[in-house]
Amino acid sequence: MSSKEEKKGTVGRRTVIKGAAATGLAAAAGTHRFASSAERHTAGRDMIQRENIKPGTRDWLLTKTRTLPGKINKILNNGRCREIEGYCSANSVRAGDTLKVMVSTNPESTFKLEIFRTGYYGGTGARLIKTYPEIQSATQPDPSIGENYVRECKWEPTLELEIPENWPSGVYLGKMTAARSGIQSYVVFIVRDDRPCDFLFQCSDLTWSAYNRWPMDYSIYTEHENWTSIGVPSGTVSFDRPYGLFTHPVNKLKKSGGSGEYLPWEFPLAYWMEKHGYDVSYISNVDTHTDPEGLLRTKGFISVGHDEYWSLEMYDNAIKARDAGVSLAFFGGNSVLCVVPLMPSNDGKPNRNIRREGWFLPMPENLPEAARQRLIRKSLNDKSFEPNMGPDGALLMGGRLDREGSGRGIGAGDWTCAKPDHWLFTGTGMKKGDSIEGLLGWEWHGAPKMELPGMVVVAEGDALAQGKKVGHYTATLYDGPRDNIVFNAATIWWANGLSSPPGHVNPSRHGVTQQGPDERVEQITHNLFQKIVGS
Repeated sequence: MSSKEEKKGTVGRRTVIKGAAATGLAAAAGTHRFASSAERHTAGRDMIQRENIKPGTRDWLLTKTRTLPGKINKILNNGRCREIEGYCSANSVRAGDTLKVMVSTNPESTFKLEIFRTGYYGGTGARLIKTYPEIQSATQPDPSIGENYVRECKWEPTLELEIPENWPSGVYLGKMTAARSGIQSYVVFIVRDDRPCDFLFQCSDLTWSAYNRWPMDYSIYTEHENWTSIGVPSGTVSFDRPYGLFTHPVNKLKKSGGSGEYLPWEFPLAYWMEKHGYDVSYISNVDTHTDPEGLLRTKGFISVGHDEYWSLEMYDNAIKARDAGVSLAFFGGNSVLCVVPLMPSNDGKPNRNIRREGWFLPMPENLPEAARQRLIRKSLNDKSFEPNMGPDGALLMGGRLDREGSGRGIGAGDWTCAKPDHWLFTGTGMKKGDSIEGLLGWEWHGAPKMELPGMVVVAEGDALAQGKKVGHYTATLYDGPRDNIVFNAATIWWANGLSSPPGHVNPSRHGVTQQGPDERVEQITHNLFQKIVGS
């Protein structure tokens, strides 16, 4: 870099940058309400509490966004931001790793990059970690349509960032602002560590990629020649492209471009956990796939929001963690439904592409052929393809997406207490039949595997679409083999009942609007977490 560039603060393309974290003190964040758990923290386990007393800011929020005009179909806007868009070379990185950030500006422009770690930070939602005032960029080419319809960018790195040792585990947003237009968008990545922790927060980035339509209608749900929207196998999608808006019309956050599905479904839980000082570390779906031993460093593994796409290795690794004594909490609906392999990119980089190959739905044995064919058609609405069924997602979670009702696991409604004397409801004041309005949505889990040890239905009721019953949901708890537990909230909107961070919009679907944070949802979650970590 020239002395002139240094004075100006310009970063040239393909420059290796070693960031330094911001430091300082601010008002303390909220603390865990259970003193016994806080006292139990040893050195390192108060990291989240120490991190969240540092000064936060709301400057992480996008203030000026723009997407291409026009609609992909009658429901969905295009969602792409040509002015400035980018992606990262890895879903998660450790301290010392080098993260490549690929950015395209159109028209060509320099841009400002601000890197934020998301959390509570006194209610602001993020802390500014590093700023690059001016970075050179260019217009990078749209990828051609590759094998199996994949759109896989081969953009040149705009910068290469070595992750500093003092960047704590978390979900990081890179806020990019184009100098020429002022238009903004995000890149998103996870910093992970390998320390023992109470809770391991898994981001659902395989599902983010599956629903990502970038550059225009190239998600797993895109209908290509000889493919249907839910066919098996599907077209291939790649992590090597920016995140645009998504296939489903649920994401109303128009100022979340580039961040995957993290902000609407997952961030409310991370924000709430860090507010209360829980000892949490963050990973990607890809980490669950590649690092089974890493799951054993936690007391509680957490799946959040819309965690639909899993590999067989992820399933096996989660089962092994449960059997080794790790508790599991599924704060989602439509989870562990679609079987995907993690495949290399065309240039051989591992775990960058996925395609749908089947369903975590078991095919019943000894079925007459006519009944077998009816089940296949009911599962897929497409008799041209036979799905690869199994293993059963319910054997992991306790329940799974209900394919039997008319809503096929899609609907919304109230979350209704079924067992008020259970420890889960301690301190909530809930009686049998009491409901938390609008907590169920937009997809849910149905009939449980009652043969699992200690299975308890803790909440159940009707799922609705425009006021009509479309199925019956059940939230469950069952016992693991080593005094651990598995909780299934049965709704994507659980995290939305815990907090409403800056910029958050309460979701609405099927004639039901989620009502925002509820003290009963908070108390239930505290009770669950206290049970997982122990006194």
